[in-house]
Amino acid sequence: MTENIFVLYIFDYMYIKQLSLTNFKNYDSAFLKFSPGINCLVGNNGVGKTNILDAIHYLSLTKSFYNIVDSANIKHSQEYFIIEGVVTVNGNEDILFCSFHRQKMKIFKRNGKEYNKLNEHVGKFPVVMVSPADSILITGGSEERRKFLNKIISQYDAIYLDAILNYNKALQQRNRLLKDYAGKISVDREILEVWDAQLIRYGEYIYRERAGLVKELIPVFNEYYSFISGGNETVNLDYRSQLSESDFSDLLEKSLNKDLVLEYTTAGIHKDDLIFEMGGYPVKSTGSQGQQKSYLVALKLAKFDYVRRRVGFAPVMLLDDLFDKFDIERVEKIIKLVGNHRFGQIFITDTDEERMKSILSRLNVDHRLFRIEKNGNIEVISDFNNYSNETQ
Repeated sequence: MTENIFVLYIFDYMYIKQLSLTNFKNYDSAFLKFSPGINCLVGNNGVGKTNILDAIHYLSLTKSFYNIVDSANIKHSQEYFIIEGVVTVNGNEDILFCSFHRQKMKIFKRNGKEYNKLNEHVGKFPVVMVSPADSILITGGSEERRKFLNKIISQYDAIYLDAILNYNKALQQRNRLLKDYAGKISVDREILEVWDAQLIRYGEYIYRERAGLVKELIPVFNEYYSFISGGNETVNLDYRSQLSESDFSDLLEKSLNKDLVLEYTTAGIHKDDLIFEMGGYPVKSTGSQGQQKSYLVALKLAKFDYVRRRVGFAPVMLLDDLFDKFDIERVEKIIKLVGNHRFGQIFITDTDEERMKSILSRLNVDHRLFRIEKNGNIEVISDFNNYSNETQ
């Protein structure tokens, strides 16, 4: 039975107290101190509102939400960028540091101590980003939806992250062997079975974790979608995997001849997909832009709930351009929902300062409103504190 998603209560959460940037994207330098509640970044398009959110994502998950290539995040004509932040989780304060220099390795530090591997940091400071770029989950291929599942589980399960990395290595090796065997009369089954064993070992773990995640997401996702849409449509998530129908070792055995002809592995969790449905049909073909947006926001809110339950505290929520394809009533409804104490610290970007002021004025919620100008100047224009137990 799922807990009521609309109950207001205080709980442990992650709180980014301050953030400083050097040569990150459009910023020469920037320094911000944040509210533990809602933080709104307003300004015209192109002034760098989203870049602040992306810096938080980078500091939390060791990479940009938008740019895979690290060098793409360096301000033009500069050689490096630095992101620093002070973060508290359950009352414990940490100083996080990230730097990247062209032609050099990325450096991540926690309280002055450098990580040996970046994946040691992933999961300690989780965030959930809601962005117009999420539309790729609906319009893109199955790889995008597998990445979505992987990103959720990796934020609380380091073993899963290792399993993904090891599975992909084994898959590459097996595919290389299949190419080498192409056109040959005999196949060295013993060598092939070494990589089969690796795929089975890691693939079965990945499948179980993905299946468990989706099972827990579905009821919460449905509640959020009903709230956002007013209960006008029936939606569903469906996890499709070959492993749900057959043993992985049997799948690899039965597909071997086909794999040798095609020269790649056709069976495994790298073929999994997450099916988005509305009224029993694919959202991609039946949902309007507004319905698709509602679907994705509900999915990300369900992700937030799941991560919160697994890590024991609320991650930071990043809402980028929430008004895209939503009317003001719908956005106010969402902000009122996420502004309760269940969600902890929230970041929102918007182009309309007066609209954001109007919404916040009707909510008795702790907030800080920042105006960002074209030259990168950042000004606090509203600061409302309703937290009697806040520690600055």
